[in-house]
Amino acid sequence: MDKIVINGGKPLHGNVQISGAKNAALPVLASALLTAGTNTFHNIPDLMDIKTIKNLLISMGAAIEGEETIKISVDKIINPTASYDLVKTMRASILVLGPLVARAGTARVSLPGGCAIGARPVNLHLKALEDMGAHVELNNGYIEARAKKLKGAEIYFDLTTVTGTENIMMAATLAQGTTILNNAAREPEVVNLADVLKSMGAKITGAGTDVITIEGVTSLKPAEAEIIPDRIEAGTFMIAAGMTGGEINVLGCNAHHLDALINKLRDTGMKIAPMKNGLKVSAGKKINSVDVKTLPYPGFATDLQAQIMAYMAIGSGLSVISETVFENRFMHVSELLRMGADIVIQGGNAIVRGVPKLHGAQTMATDLRASASLVLAGLAAEGTTEISRVYHIDRGYQTIEKKFSALGADIKRVK
Repeated sequence: MDKIVINGGKPLHGNVQISGAKNAALPVLASALLTAGTNTFHNIPDLMDIKTIKNLLISMGAAIEGEETIKISVDKIINPTASYDLVKTMRASILVLGPLVARAGTARVSLPGGCAIGARPVNLHLKALEDMGAHVELNNGYIEARAKKLKGAEIYFDLTTVTGTENIMMAATLAQGTTILNNAAREPEVVNLADVLKSMGAKITGAGTDVITIEGVTSLKPAEAEIIPDRIEAGTFMIAAGMTGGEINVLGCNAHHLDALINKLRDTGMKIAPMKNGLKVSAGKKINSVDVKTLPYPGFATDLQAQIMAYMAIGSGLSVISETVFENRFMHVSELLRMGADIVIQGGNAIVRGVPKLHGAQTMATDLRASASLVLAGLAAEGTTEISRVYHIDRGYQTIEKKFSALGADIKRVK
Protein backbone atom coordinates (compact mmCIF):
# COMPACT_ATOMS: atom_id res chain seq x y z
CA MET A 1 0.00 0.00 0.00
CA ASP A 2 1.34 3.46 -0.94
CA LYS A 3 2.41 6.07 1.56
CA ILE A 4 3.53 9.68 1.26
CA VAL A 5 6.83 10.73 2.82
CA ILE A 6 7.54 14.42 3.51
CA ASN A 7 10.66 16.14 4.79
CA GLY A 8 9.15 19.36 6.08
CA GLY A 9 10.27 22.91 6.64
CA LYS A 10 10.60 24.13 3.05
CA PRO A 11 8.67 27.26 2.01
CA LEU A 12 6.54 26.78 -1.10
CA HIS A 13 7.15 28.96 -4.17
CA GLY A 14 5.91 28.89 -7.76
CA ASN A 15 2.72 28.19 -9.68
CA VAL A 16 0.11 25.50 -9.13
CA GLN A 17 -2.68 24.74 -11.61
CA ILE A 18 -6.01 23.82 -10.01
CA SER A 19 -7.84 20.81 -11.45
CA GLY A 20 -11.53 20.46 -12.17
CA ALA A 21 -13.76 20.00 -9.14
CA LYS A 22 -14.51 16.42 -8.17
CA ASN A 23 -17.73 17.46 -6.47
CA ALA A 24 -18.90 19.18 -9.64
CA ALA A 25 -17.75 16.48 -12.06
CA LEU A 26 -19.55 13.60 -10.30
CA PRO A 27 -23.13 14.96 -10.63
CA VAL A 28 -22.44 16.26 -14.15
CA LEU A 29 -21.30 12.81 -15.26
CA ALA A 30 -24.39 11.28 -13.63
CA SER A 31 -26.56 13.75 -15.57
CA ALA A 32 -25.60 11.98 -18.80
CA LEU A 33 -28.12 9.29 -17.78
CA LEU A 34 -30.87 11.80 -18.58
CA THR A 35 -30.08 12.04 -22.31
CA ALA A 36 -29.55 9.97 -25.42
CA GLY A 37 -26.70 11.05 -27.70
CA THR A 38 -23.16 12.12 -26.84
CA ASN A 39 -22.40 14.59 -24.05
CA THR A 40 -18.95 16.23 -23.94
CA PHE A 41 -17.58 17.35 -20.59
CA HIS A 42 -14.27 19.23 -20.21
CA ASN A 43 -11.85 19.72 -17.27
CA ILE A 44 -12.56 16.35 -15.66
CA PRO A 45 -10.03 15.58 -12.88
CA ASP A 46 -8.08 12.31 -12.85
CA LEU A 47 -9.26 10.85 -9.54
CA MET A 48 -10.35 7.52 -8.09
CA ASP A 49 -13.93 8.75 -7.55
CA ILE A 50 -14.13 9.73 -11.23
CA LYS A 51 -12.95 6.26 -12.26
CA THR A 52 -15.58 4.76 -9.94
CA ILE A 53 -18.52 6.69 -11.40
CA LYS A 54 -17.29 6.03 -14.95
CA ASN A 55 -17.29 2.28 -14.23
CA LEU A 56 -20.73 2.63 -12.65
CA LEU A 57 -22.15 4.41 -15.71
CA ILE A 58 -20.56 1.88 -18.07
CA SER A 59 -22.28 -0.92 -16.14
CA MET A 60 -25.59 0.84 -16.86
CA GLY A 61 -25.00 1.04 -20.60
CA ALA A 62 -22.86 4.16 -21.07
CA ALA A 63 -20.16 4.39 -23.72
CA ILE A 64 -17.31 6.59 -22.44
CA GLU A 65 -14.20 7.94 -24.16
CA GLY A 66 -11.45 10.26 -22.92
CA GLU A 67 -9.93 11.43 -19.66
CA GLU A 68 -9.69 15.21 -19.13
CA THR A 69 -12.33 15.65 -21.83
CA ILE A 70 -14.94 12.91 -21.62
CA LYS A 71 -17.46 11.97 -24.28
CA ILE A 72 -20.29 9.95 -22.78
CA SER A 73 -23.33 8.42 -24.47
CA VAL A 74 -26.20 6.59 -22.78
CA ASP A 75 -28.51 5.81 -25.69
CA LYS A 76 -30.28 3.20 -23.59
CA ILE A 77 -30.14 2.34 -19.90
CA ILE A 78 -29.63 -1.42 -20.01
CA ASN A 79 -29.09 -1.96 -16.28
CA PRO A 80 -30.61 0.49 -13.75
CA THR A 81 -28.68 -1.08 -10.85
CA ALA A 82 -25.77 0.44 -8.94
CA SER A 83 -24.21 -2.58 -7.26
CA TYR A 84 -22.57 -2.57 -3.86
CA ASP A 85 -19.20 -3.57 -5.36
CA LEU A 86 -19.18 -0.42 -7.49
CA VAL A 87 -20.48 2.12 -4.98
CA LYS A 88 -19.08 0.94 -1.64
CA THR A 89 -16.19 3.45 -1.72
CA MET A 90 -18.10 6.54 -2.82
CA ARG A 91 -21.16 8.23 -1.35
CA ALA A 92 -21.72 10.28 -4.50
CA SER A 93 -22.94 7.12 -6.23
CA ILE A 94 -26.40 8.04 -4.87
CA LEU A 95 -26.45 10.70 -7.61
CA VAL A 96 -27.54 8.13 -10.21
CA LEU A 97 -30.81 7.52 -8.33
CA GLY A 98 -32.72 10.58 -9.53
CA PRO A 99 -31.68 10.37 -13.21
CA LEU A 100 -32.45 6.63 -13.36
CA VAL A 101 -35.98 7.00 -11.98
CA ALA A 102 -36.62 10.03 -14.19
CA ARG A 103 -35.55 8.41 -17.45
CA ALA A 104 -35.86 4.64 -16.94
CA GLY A 105 -38.72 4.68 -14.44
CA THR A 106 -36.82 2.40 -12.07
CA ALA A 107 -33.60 2.29 -10.06
CA ARG A 108 -31.86 -0.11 -7.70
CA VAL A 109 -29.00 1.60 -5.91
CA SER A 110 -26.88 0.20 -3.11
CA LEU A 111 -26.73 2.33 0.01
CA PRO A 112 -23.50 4.28 -0.50
CA GLY A 113 -20.13 4.11 1.25
CA GLY A 114 -17.30 6.67 1.29
CA CYS A 115 -15.60 8.61 4.06
CA ALA A 116 -16.78 7.75 7.57
CA ILE A 117 -17.30 11.35 8.70
CA GLY A 118 -20.71 11.04 10.24
CA ALA A 119 -24.32 10.49 9.26
CA ARG A 120 -25.12 11.74 5.79
CA PRO A 121 -28.57 10.20 5.50
CA VAL A 122 -30.12 9.59 2.11
CA ASN A 123 -33.62 9.81 3.57
CA LEU A 124 -33.89 13.38 2.28
CA HIS A 125 -33.43 12.09 -1.27
CA LEU A 126 -35.95 9.30 -0.76
CA LYS A 127 -38.66 11.46 0.79
CA ALA A 128 -38.35 13.95 -2.07
CA LEU A 129 -38.75 11.17 -4.66
CA GLU A 130 -41.81 9.90 -2.79
CA ASP A 131 -43.24 13.42 -2.82
CA MET A 132 -42.81 13.28 -6.61
CA GLY A 133 -44.84 10.07 -6.82
CA ALA A 134 -42.13 7.42 -6.72
CA HIS A 135 -42.56 4.18 -4.80
CA VAL A 136 -39.44 3.69 -2.67
CA GLU A 137 -38.35 0.65 -0.64
CA LEU A 138 -35.18 -0.44 1.15
CA ASN A 139 -34.38 -4.12 0.51
CA ASN A 140 -31.19 -5.96 1.49
CA GLY A 141 -29.05 -2.84 1.53
CA TYR A 142 -30.47 -1.46 -1.72
CA ILE A 143 -32.73 1.50 -2.45
CA GLU A 144 -35.41 0.40 -4.91
CA ALA A 145 -37.42 3.19 -6.52
CA ARG A 146 -39.85 3.20 -9.40
CA ALA A 147 -42.32 5.59 -11.02
CA LYS A 148 -44.07 5.48 -14.38
CA LYS A 149 -43.70 9.26 -14.50
CA LEU A 150 -42.41 11.54 -11.78
CA LYS A 151 -44.65 14.49 -11.00
CA GLY A 152 -43.64 17.97 -9.96
CA ALA A 153 -43.91 18.74 -6.26
CA GLU A 154 -42.94 21.30 -3.65
CA ILE A 155 -40.00 19.83 -1.73
CA TYR A 156 -38.78 21.01 1.67
CA PHE A 157 -35.34 19.75 2.70
CA ASP A 158 -35.16 19.57 6.50
CA LEU A 159 -31.38 19.95 6.23
CA THR A 160 -29.40 21.62 3.49
CA THR A 161 -28.12 18.77 1.33
CA VAL A 162 -25.85 19.20 -1.68
CA THR A 163 -26.29 15.73 -3.17
CA GLY A 164 -29.99 15.78 -2.31
CA THR A 165 -30.44 19.08 -4.15
CA GLU A 166 -28.49 17.76 -7.15
CA ASN A 167 -30.28 14.41 -7.22
CA ILE A 168 -33.80 15.83 -7.08
CA MET A 169 -32.96 18.68 -9.46
CA MET A 170 -31.90 16.09 -12.05
CA ALA A 171 -34.99 13.97 -11.40
CA ALA A 172 -37.26 17.00 -11.74
CA THR A 173 -35.97 17.95 -15.20
CA LEU A 174 -38.03 15.12 -16.75
CA ALA A 175 -40.93 15.20 -14.30
CA GLN A 176 -44.44 16.22 -15.26
CA GLY A 177 -45.10 19.74 -13.99
CA THR A 178 -43.12 22.08 -11.77
CA THR A 179 -40.87 21.16 -8.84
CA ILE A 180 -39.77 23.68 -6.22
CA LEU A 181 -36.81 22.85 -3.96
CA ASN A 182 -36.89 24.79 -0.67
CA ASN A 183 -33.79 25.06 1.53
CA ALA A 184 -31.78 24.00 -1.52
CA ALA A 185 -27.97 23.93 -1.39
CA ARG A 186 -26.30 27.01 -2.86
CA GLU A 187 -22.86 25.55 -3.58
CA PRO A 188 -21.04 26.46 -6.83
CA GLU A 189 -21.15 22.76 -7.76
CA VAL A 190 -24.97 22.90 -7.68
CA VAL A 191 -24.90 25.94 -9.97
CA ASN A 192 -22.48 24.15 -12.33
CA LEU A 193 -24.86 21.19 -12.58
CA ALA A 194 -27.85 23.48 -13.16
CA ASP A 195 -25.97 25.23 -15.97
CA VAL A 196 -25.19 21.86 -17.59
CA LEU A 197 -28.82 20.75 -17.29
CA LYS A 198 -30.01 24.03 -18.82
CA SER A 199 -27.66 23.49 -21.75
CA MET A 200 -29.39 20.12 -22.18
CA GLY A 201 -32.72 21.92 -22.44
CA ALA A 202 -33.87 21.82 -18.82
CA LYS A 203 -35.87 24.75 -17.42
CA ILE A 204 -34.28 25.74 -14.10
CA THR A 205 -34.30 29.03 -12.21
CA GLY A 206 -32.90 30.00 -8.82
CA ALA A 207 -29.71 27.89 -8.78
CA GLY A 208 -27.32 29.53 -6.32
CA THR A 209 -30.21 30.53 -4.03
CA ASP A 210 -32.08 28.46 -1.45
CA VAL A 211 -35.15 28.10 -3.69
CA ILE A 212 -34.71 26.32 -7.03
CA THR A 213 -37.60 25.92 -9.47
CA ILE A 214 -37.56 23.24 -12.18
CA GLU A 215 -40.21 23.04 -14.88
CA GLY A 216 -40.22 19.53 -16.29
CA VAL A 217 -39.69 18.87 -20.01
CA THR A 218 -40.44 15.76 -22.08
CA SER A 219 -36.82 15.10 -23.08
CA LEU A 220 -33.31 16.51 -22.92
CA LYS A 221 -30.60 16.76 -25.55
CA PRO A 222 -26.86 16.10 -25.14
CA ALA A 223 -24.66 19.05 -24.20
CA GLU A 224 -21.08 20.28 -24.09
CA ALA A 225 -19.94 21.82 -20.82
CA GLU A 226 -16.96 22.54 -18.60
CA ILE A 227 -16.40 21.58 -14.97
CA ILE A 228 -15.62 24.45 -12.58
CA PRO A 229 -12.22 24.53 -10.80
CA ASP A 230 -11.91 22.72 -7.48
CA ARG A 231 -12.29 25.30 -4.72
CA ILE A 232 -11.26 22.77 -2.05
CA GLU A 233 -8.00 21.92 -3.84
CA ALA A 234 -7.34 25.64 -4.31
CA GLY A 235 -8.01 26.29 -0.63
CA THR A 236 -5.70 23.46 0.40
CA PHE A 237 -2.79 24.96 -1.55
CA MET A 238 -3.53 28.45 -0.23
CA ILE A 239 -3.37 27.21 3.37
CA ALA A 240 -0.15 25.32 2.55
CA ALA A 241 1.50 28.57 1.46
CA GLY A 242 0.60 30.17 4.79
CA MET A 243 1.80 27.20 6.82
CA THR A 244 5.19 26.95 5.12
CA GLY A 245 5.98 30.68 4.97
CA GLY A 246 5.77 30.57 1.19
CA GLU A 247 4.37 32.54 -1.73
CA ILE A 248 2.53 30.83 -4.58
CA ASN A 249 0.28 31.61 -7.51
CA VAL A 250 -2.89 29.53 -7.46
CA LEU A 251 -3.90 29.38 -11.12
CA GLY A 252 -7.27 28.54 -12.62
CA CYS A 253 -9.28 29.02 -9.42
CA ASN A 254 -12.46 31.09 -9.02
CA ALA A 255 -11.82 33.62 -6.26
CA HIS A 256 -15.55 34.24 -5.73
CA HIS A 257 -16.01 30.59 -4.72
CA LEU A 258 -13.37 31.12 -2.01
CA ASP A 259 -14.67 34.31 -0.35
CA ALA A 260 -15.17 32.79 3.12
CA LEU A 261 -11.69 31.22 3.13
CA ILE A 262 -9.98 34.32 1.73
CA ASN A 263 -11.48 36.52 4.45
CA LYS A 264 -10.38 34.08 7.15
CA LEU A 265 -6.83 33.68 5.76
CA ARG A 266 -6.40 37.45 5.59
CA ASP A 267 -7.35 37.58 9.27
CA THR A 268 -4.47 35.15 9.96
CA GLY A 269 -2.06 37.63 8.36
CA MET A 270 -1.79 36.17 4.88
CA LYS A 271 -1.76 38.39 1.79
CA ILE A 272 -4.07 37.36 -1.05
CA ALA A 273 -4.30 39.34 -4.27
CA PRO A 274 -6.22 38.67 -7.48
CA MET A 275 -4.33 37.83 -10.66
CA LYS A 276 -5.53 37.53 -14.25
CA ASN A 277 -5.88 33.77 -13.94
CA GLY A 278 -6.12 33.13 -10.20
CA LEU A 279 -4.73 34.35 -6.89
CA LYS A 280 -1.32 35.37 -5.55
CA VAL A 281 -1.03 33.98 -2.03
CA SER A 282 1.68 34.98 0.45
CA ALA A 283 2.33 33.95 4.05
CA GLY A 284 2.17 36.59 6.78
CA LYS A 285 5.02 37.51 9.12
CA LYS A 286 3.27 35.53 11.83
CA ILE A 287 0.17 33.32 12.00
CA ASN A 288 -2.67 35.00 13.87
CA SER A 289 -5.03 32.47 15.43
CA VAL A 290 -8.66 32.80 14.28
CA ASP A 291 -11.92 31.08 15.12
CA VAL A 292 -13.65 29.08 12.37
CA LYS A 293 -17.20 27.75 12.11
CA THR A 294 -18.15 25.50 9.21
CA LEU A 295 -21.44 26.22 7.47
CA PRO A 296 -23.15 25.39 4.18
CA TYR A 297 -22.06 27.61 1.29
CA PRO A 298 -21.43 30.54 1.25
CA GLY A 299 -20.11 29.84 4.75
CA PHE A 300 -16.74 28.27 5.55
CA ALA A 301 -16.55 24.87 3.83
CA THR A 302 -16.48 21.77 6.02
CA ASP A 303 -14.13 20.26 3.42
CA LEU A 304 -11.48 22.82 4.48
CA GLN A 305 -11.94 22.40 8.23
CA ALA A 306 -9.18 19.80 8.70
CA GLN A 307 -6.71 21.86 6.67
CA ILE A 308 -7.27 25.09 8.59
CA MET A 309 -7.01 23.17 11.87
CA ALA A 310 -3.52 22.04 10.84
CA TYR A 311 -2.75 25.71 10.09
CA MET A 312 -4.07 26.90 13.46
CA ALA A 313 -1.98 24.22 15.18
CA ILE A 314 1.04 26.48 14.56
CA GLY A 315 -0.83 29.75 15.18
CA SER A 316 0.21 32.38 17.70
CA GLY A 317 -2.70 31.94 20.09
CA LEU A 318 -5.96 30.11 20.78
CA SER A 319 -8.38 29.06 18.06
CA VAL A 320 -11.84 27.51 18.35
CA ILE A 321 -12.90 25.47 15.33
CA SER A 322 -16.59 24.55 15.29
CA GLU A 323 -17.89 21.79 13.00
CA THR A 324 -21.61 22.18 12.33
CA VAL A 325 -22.03 20.15 9.11
CA PHE A 326 -20.76 16.67 10.04
CA GLU A 327 -20.66 15.34 13.59
CA ASN A 328 -17.69 13.00 13.21
CA ARG A 329 -15.18 15.11 11.34
CA PHE A 330 -12.40 15.49 13.89
CA MET A 331 -10.68 12.16 13.22
CA HIS A 332 -7.55 13.95 12.03
CA VAL A 333 -7.04 15.41 15.53
CA SER A 334 -5.44 12.28 16.98
CA GLU A 335 -2.91 12.24 14.13
CA LEU A 336 -2.10 15.94 14.51
CA LEU A 337 -1.53 15.30 18.22
CA ARG A 338 1.12 12.74 17.23
CA MET A 339 2.92 15.59 15.48
CA GLY A 340 2.92 17.79 18.58
CA ALA A 341 -0.29 19.76 18.12
CA ASP A 342 -2.22 20.93 21.20
CA ILE A 343 -5.90 20.27 20.46
CA VAL A 344 -8.79 19.41 22.78
CA ILE A 345 -12.19 18.28 21.52
CA GLN A 346 -15.29 19.57 23.33
CA GLY A 347 -18.40 18.32 21.55
CA GLY A 348 -18.55 19.95 18.14
CA ASN A 349 -15.65 22.27 18.93
CA ALA A 350 -11.90 21.82 18.69
CA ILE A 351 -9.86 24.06 20.99
CA VAL A 352 -6.51 24.59 19.26
CA ARG A 353 -3.60 26.16 21.13
CA GLY A 354 -0.87 27.06 18.69
CA VAL A 355 2.59 25.55 19.19
CA PRO A 356 5.89 26.94 17.81
CA LYS A 357 6.32 24.01 15.44
CA LEU A 358 5.04 20.56 14.57
CA HIS A 359 7.32 17.52 14.40
CA GLY A 360 7.41 14.77 11.81
CA ALA A 361 5.77 11.47 12.76
CA GLN A 362 4.21 8.34 11.34
CA THR A 363 0.54 9.08 10.68
CA MET A 364 -2.47 7.44 9.08
CA ALA A 365 -5.13 9.08 6.93
CA THR A 366 -8.70 8.42 8.06
CA ASP A 367 -10.63 10.20 5.30
CA LEU A 368 -10.10 12.42 2.27
CA ARG A 369 -9.79 15.85 3.85
CA ALA A 370 -8.06 14.51 6.96
CA SER A 371 -5.34 13.14 4.69
CA ALA A 372 -4.88 16.61 3.18
CA SER A 373 -4.46 18.12 6.65
CA LEU A 374 -1.69 15.63 7.40
CA VAL A 375 0.11 16.54 4.17
CA LEU A 376 -0.04 20.22 5.16
CA ALA A 377 1.17 19.45 8.67
CA GLY A 378 4.03 17.42 7.23
CA LEU A 379 5.05 20.24 4.88
CA ALA A 380 5.31 22.65 7.83
CA ALA A 381 6.78 20.21 10.36
CA GLU A 382 10.36 19.74 11.44
CA GLY A 383 11.66 16.33 10.34
CA THR A 384 10.08 13.51 8.37
CA THR A 385 6.37 12.69 8.23
CA GLU A 386 4.99 9.45 6.81
CA ILE A 387 1.31 9.25 5.86
CA SER A 388 -0.17 5.82 5.24
CA ARG A 389 -3.55 4.87 3.70
CA VAL A 390 -3.15 7.62 1.11
CA TYR A 391 -5.75 6.01 -1.14
CA HIS A 392 -8.11 8.43 0.61
CA ILE A 393 -6.27 11.41 -0.85
CA ASP A 394 -6.34 9.93 -4.35
CA ARG A 395 -10.14 10.18 -4.23
CA GLY A 396 -10.04 13.97 -4.22
CA TYR A 397 -6.60 15.35 -5.17
CA GLN A 398 -4.98 14.82 -8.55
CA THR A 399 -1.25 13.94 -8.11
CA ILE A 400 -0.98 16.06 -4.96
CA GLU A 401 2.61 15.01 -4.31
CA LYS A 402 3.71 16.09 -7.82
CA LYS A 403 2.02 19.48 -7.47
CA PHE A 404 3.64 20.15 -4.09
CA SER A 405 7.02 18.88 -5.35
CA ALA A 406 6.84 21.40 -8.21
CA LEU A 407 6.43 24.12 -5.56
CA GLY A 408 9.68 23.08 -3.86
CA ALA A 409 8.38 20.63 -1.26
CA ASP A 410 10.40 17.52 -0.40
CA ILE A 411 7.55 15.06 -0.87
CA LYS A 412 7.33 11.69 -2.55
CA ARG A 413 5.06 8.70 -2.88
CA VAL A 414 6.55 5.39 -1.77
CA LYS A 415 5.15 2.01 -2.79
